[in-house]
Amino acid sequence: MPTINFKGKTFVQNHHLTVKYHQLIPVKEKSLTDKVSLNDNLIIHGDNLLALKALLPNFAGKIKCIYIDPPYNTGNEKWVYNDNVNSPMIKEWLGKVVDKDDLSRHDKWLCMMMPRLKLLKELLSPDGVIFVSIDHNEIHHLKCLMNEIFGEENYKDTIVIRRGVKNVQAQFETIDSLSNGYESILMYTKDPNLRFNKIYEDLEEEKEGSWNNHWRGTDRPSMRYELFGITPTEGQWRWSKERSMQAIENYNVLVKDLRKNNLAITQENIDRWYLNYVEENGEEIDLLRLSDNGTPEHYIPPTNRKLLSNLWIDLKPNGSSQLKKIFGKKVFENPKSIDLIKRLIKFVTDDPNAIILDSFAGSGTTGHAVLEINKEENKNLRFILIECEDYADSITAERIRRAINGIPNSKDRRLREGLSGTFSYFELGPAIEMEDILRGDKLPEYEELARYVFYTATGDEFDPVKIDRERNFIGETSEYEVYLFYKPDLNYLKNTALDLDTAKSLGDYKGKKRLVFAPMKYLDPEFLQEYHIEYCQLPFEIYRFKE
Repeated sequence: MPTINFKGKTFVQNHHLTVKYHQLIPVKEKSLTDKVSLNDNLIIHGDNLLALKALLPNFAGKIKCIYIDPPYNTGNEKWVYNDNVNSPMIKEWLGKVVDKDDLSRHDKWLCMMMPRLKLLKELLSPDGVIFVSIDHNEIHHLKCLMNEIFGEENYKDTIVIRRGVKNVQAQFETIDSLSNGYESILMYTKDPNLRFNKIYEDLEEEKEGSWNNHWRGTDRPSMRYELFGITPTEGQWRWSKERSMQAIENYNVLVKDLRKNNLAITQENIDRWYLNYVEENGEEIDLLRLSDNGTPEHYIPPTNRKLLSNLWIDLKPNGSSQLKKIFGKKVFENPKSIDLIKRLIKFVTDDPNAIILDSFAGSGTTGHAVLEINKEENKNLRFILIECEDYADSITAERIRRAINGIPNSKDRRLREGLSGTFSYFELGPAIEMEDILRGDKLPEYEELARYVFYTATGDEFDPVKIDRERNFIGETSEYEVYLFYKPDLNYLKNTALDLDTAKSLGDYKGKKRLVFAPMKYLDPEFLQEYHIEYCQLPFEIYRFKE
């Protein structure tokens, strides 16, 4: 498979593996919940690369739908490359605004995206879908990069949405070529065989029923059989023989019923009969007939909607007016539309408990969309929003607060009543530096270190509910029980060791090896074997058990 090359690629392609796990610090006063928890809707303020890594212990392989709207790299975003990659060349990039005159701006953009996309892939569930909004500046680079990371076979489609009129006009004034009236959304999965929900576009007027040719142009010999005395020599019938025979029988029943009621075989009467049948029986049926000119035809029922293509020009992609209703003024440039995000979510999942992630959260549109779906469809979808800018509280989280609580004077009924829900707000804390345990510096809280130790040692999801502080137990996998003897206290760390008493305190043996993390050990090998213990000295042996 072709791959993409760009300046700095060799330094960033494994950078996501070297990124340290950081603590997630709960901020009660900025949350909207009685109990701040990682099992809640989440808003995380901090660098999105570090935040994505911090989410792995709890959410690896669990995110059903990811939507991101990264910088389009037009040269106008004023974004700065900030990833601290161990490379002199890349260190030269740090802290510098990437503008139109930067000849390496495409390289920098790809270096920024690559480790983030790799972490997003780890977070995505086996049946998950990732959507990435992009415009013409980077779409060709982005598609090559995503083909490399997710696999070309997992590329599903490119959805096209129109840009706002003002954006097009502003663009027309600054370029010499045709104005760009659209944006794109690249769509990738982990499973090339994944299927999606059908989505429809409402029609302005109801379309009457009609008939269409029963042939199909593809070529499958098994779909060639005799029908109304006709056997195709090329091409094929639209349906299997059994389905076609049943459709003919259904049409004969229709004709019989109409004649019984002295009704003519007209399109209007056929439509009425069909709609009555669906209403009475709760299911649609196929109808197949031979037309007056000797052509087999299948019936297309009346409808007030049509199956949507990948050209989503019916939506207004810009959500400025929606956001202005919430804040009463313009507070954000080019926010995405709630309707767009809702459509994407509904397209990929019916799971009422799915988790939706947006790691370039901006104004919080994705969270708002999740709340609306929950309200409208009585679901329990959860969102995770990551925003690195200072407005994470004042705009991103504040929007969600107002959407949940309601805005009493709003003309919009949904905003006035509120959507209900909760969210927990976290700040990205310091890195969990294992060497600090030796010095007693910046010691993490017990649960944070437990998350880090458990996931890094086993690769499995960490569940904080399983923690038993009295036994120092932090969870188990199919192979291991895991124990952590630790407190964020230097005296405790200097004086705590795995000895015979602590070995006995682990409880009855359940047939699984016991990983015991502790600062020191005073236990001979024969006792370790007797108690089925594999001792791991903090901080040096965390990585030994993870493949």
